[in-house]
Amino acid sequence: MLKLKNVSKFYYSKGVIASGFSKVNLEFSMGEFVVITGESGSGKSTLLNVLSGLDTYEEGEMYINGEETSHYNEADFEEYRRKYVGNIFQNFNLVNSYTVYQNVELALVLNGESKNEVKSRVMDIINKVGLSDFANTKCSKLSGGQKQRVAIARALAKETPIIVADEPTGNLDSKAAEEVVRLLSEISKDKLVIIVTHNLEQVEKYATRLIKMHDGKILEDKTLKVPEMEDKDAGRTFTDITFSERIRLGARNSFNIPAKFVLIFTVFLFISFAVAGTYASFEKMAYEEDTYGFNEFFSDSSDKRIVINKPDKTAITEEEFSRIEALENVQRVAKDDALADYTMSISDKDYFYYFYGRFMDIKDFKGTLTAGRMPENPGEILLEGSENDFYLRDGGAEEVLNKEFYMEEYDESGERKSENPLKIVGISVVKSGEYSGSDKFYVGEEVMERLRLDIALDNSNVKTLFDGQYYNSYSSSPDFRIVPNENVPAGQAYGSSMLNDYASGGNALNKKLVISADSIYNKDSMTVTISKLYNKANLEKLTGVKFKESNDGLIYVNEEDYNSLINKGVFQSSVYVKDVKALDDTLAALKDMGFKTLPMRDSLYKDGGEMLQMINMMKTFMMAVLIVALFFISYFIIKIVLKSRNAYYTTLRTLGASRRISKQLLDIELFLTATISYAVFMAAMALIYTRVINVPMAAGLAEYMTPASYVLIYLIIIAMSYMISHRFSRKLFKDSVMNTYREEV
Repeated sequence: MLKLKNVSKFYYSKGVIASGFSKVNLEFSMGEFVVITGESGSGKSTLLNVLSGLDTYEEGEMYINGEETSHYNEADFEEYRRKYVGNIFQNFNLVNSYTVYQNVELALVLNGESKNEVKSRVMDIINKVGLSDFANTKCSKLSGGQKQRVAIARALAKETPIIVADEPTGNLDSKAAEEVVRLLSEISKDKLVIIVTHNLEQVEKYATRLIKMHDGKILEDKTLKVPEMEDKDAGRTFTDITFSERIRLGARNSFNIPAKFVLIFTVFLFISFAVAGTYASFEKMAYEEDTYGFNEFFSDSSDKRIVINKPDKTAITEEEFSRIEALENVQRVAKDDALADYTMSISDKDYFYYFYGRFMDIKDFKGTLTAGRMPENPGEILLEGSENDFYLRDGGAEEVLNKEFYMEEYDESGERKSENPLKIVGISVVKSGEYSGSDKFYVGEEVMERLRLDIALDNSNVKTLFDGQYYNSYSSSPDFRIVPNENVPAGQAYGSSMLNDYASGGNALNKKLVISADSIYNKDSMTVTISKLYNKANLEKLTGVKFKESNDGLIYVNEEDYNSLINKGVFQSSVYVKDVKALDDTLAALKDMGFKTLPMRDSLYKDGGEMLQMINMMKTFMMAVLIVALFFISYFIIKIVLKSRNAYYTTLRTLGASRRISKQLLDIELFLTATISYAVFMAAMALIYTRVINVPMAAGLAEYMTPASYVLIYLIIIAMSYMISHRFSRKLFKDSVMNTYREEV
């Protein structure tokens, strides 16, 4: 079966040639139990390695079933080890993180055995070596004798015609050694068994042939018993390992070593966040540069906001609002659009406490109550502010709670418009990292109604048509500003006596006054009659208002008439979307419904583009530098982890696994680890984005990432894992299997 003709083995190191053995002539047959013995350094182990295909030879001829092998390359010897040889090592060469079953199974899986066949055969072999009670025990927990039995079982599982064993009893006590030798003797009845040992007494009674070596030469070759089995080619035909089995082995290698898996997992997770964070930062820079200036007309410039109105400038109906709210991507509709851009100060009467912010509907409050309660009654406020606020930090919220505040808005005479106080009954203190920049005053419907009217008036272009001539209410000469007053009857107006100067015939009484109001919020007009004229002496008697120089020339009308002129429905509204990435779809749907739309992103002033080009160049360069840096950092970290895998992949090579199969298993191992880590990264980003995990900065960056961005980052991670696998496997297979094995031993 095996024949050596003048075979020699040499070692080369730094110009020095050393002989392993020289001019060896041997022939082996099936059924033999051959013992090779000799002193340390005699060449017996080197000879065994050449016979098993773990090492090459330099001179002579070696025949396998009559085929000369001097032309064999590494792939040929891999096939030889797979088809003909089962190796048993002194140090067992097991995968300690595997169970007994998994170690034996490995040999069969690499030979391409079917899943059903593997299961029955593995247990039969384990029973044969007396380890049925330890099938599910990890090899790291076995005794030396038990481990050697596992090694024998794995060699048997291959069903190869040749079994070679290098000092199989060297690490065992006498009892365990006796059991192992007896087992090998039984195996030799239908195989060729060759063992190397320095302890001849343990094996001599079982051996059929004894070979003694000295200084690399055969000193004695003696037949002790005649083998009963005829020599024949017992080599098997194997199929390739299936793809599903490769996936299974790769997954097992990833998860069977938790500490190492966690370390590699952490590295890939770090890479995911590093690349995503850097990429998103540049995307944010590009966005901010592209929209570097804000349209100061809008205080709320959220990119989720869309301002809508109708081309014919008519009011938006409730039916239309219902249709808008039913759109898939719509989060909420702010019917009172003006409130989104209305900011105001509130203070106490002594001006000791002062807050600046926006009024919000209490129904829109989504935060957490820090102190107090939710508003329940008219005139109650919930204040939301930053923890950095002088009044709110370090328990200061309790000091502000239940205090009365007043809106800082004044009429034409300099008097505060409203003396109705607003009491702060609840406080929500927001962390500085989540703070939007201004306070929010959450109030009920009554206050919101008052604000709606005031804002509508402040933003309306009011004109008066008096005696055939239009006057803008904000013109300085004359100042025909319209003011509501409860003492004026409906349909009438009280005007300053100075109106006589502009009336035909010098008399303004009983003249018609047309008042029109036009804005994005309102469009209407009404006609009243000048029924009374006032001067300094009678103003208070007619209206209850004390005369001041600032109110001379004002026109007072009935309060309900005044309000009805302004409160004519909603002409402009704001739609807020759930996902800014689907903004274009929402814009298209609103346009199909007949609305004019203005997304806040388009209300920003645009840049010329030169800086954007520079940012994109910087992004490309920095991303390239980052990826290269992360690759090498990852490579050296993973290299340290994978170095412990050398033993595993060396074991695969001794079992006959090809370089291609081994590399594929490593590729799968790293691919699965990278994919799992990226899945965790995506889950974390989803939680951050939805603020389940409260990291505002990360949530902000996430908004600048598109689905394509996440796919790109995933491909980068996978590419890096492949390159790391390639570099590692190339180094692993650069040397012969025996040299790699010696390094591990």
